[in-house]
Amino acid sequence: MDHVKFTAMKDGDKEDYDFLTDHEVEYTRGTAQRLLTALETLDEGLSGYKITRLGHSLQSATRAWRDGADTDWLVSTLLHDIGDIFAPYNHDEYAAAILKPFVREQCTWVVEKHGDFQMIYYGQHVGANPHKRDAYAGHAYFDDCATFCERWDQSSFDPDYDTLPLEQFRPLVEDVFARTPYDRAVILPGVRVALVDPTIAQARQT
Repeated sequence: MDHVKFTAMKDGDKEDYDFLTDHEVEYTRGTAQRLLTALETLDEGLSGYKITRLGHSLQSATRAWRDGADTDWLVSTLLHDIGDIFAPYNHDEYAAAILKPFVREQCTWVVEKHGDFQMIYYGQHVGANPHKRDAYAGHAYFDDCATFCERWDQSSFDPDYDTLPLEQFRPLVEDVFARTPYDRAVILPGVRVALVDPTIAQARQT
């Protein structure tokens, strides 16, 4: 069987959908590589900053690495702006949708809202509300998003920073996107993990 028998989905039978399921499962095994390839195209995207969008993504992830962040934080940080390629007006939501089945809820929420939180740094200069993040005051992950933006995002446009290469993070991306999607043992609703772990951070400096 090379393809399904139907031309309208309502006419498909179990054989057709078993066939498609097998194909889809096989295709998802390439998700990590497709994301890494897409990430590389950020080098060709809109710039104007002192470094490229890929450089920013890598620098953000490098800062997270040196802060002792865990795998979910590292991969989420690396991919937080991947939506710039196809969804420049809601890049944060786009990135969060990619991550949602595979990382902790905490990380997904922070990536989804980081655009609003970043307004604190420049909203007043572009006619936007710099206090847009106040709408989320009291949320369980509010402080995490504020810390993410302050330590890893807004500070990562420095051409002189010692940024780690993409290959440093490739195995982590591959591991995360090989997870069973929507596994509650991974998603961990309501659980907070600190962005900074001084013990791990110190070990990574050596």
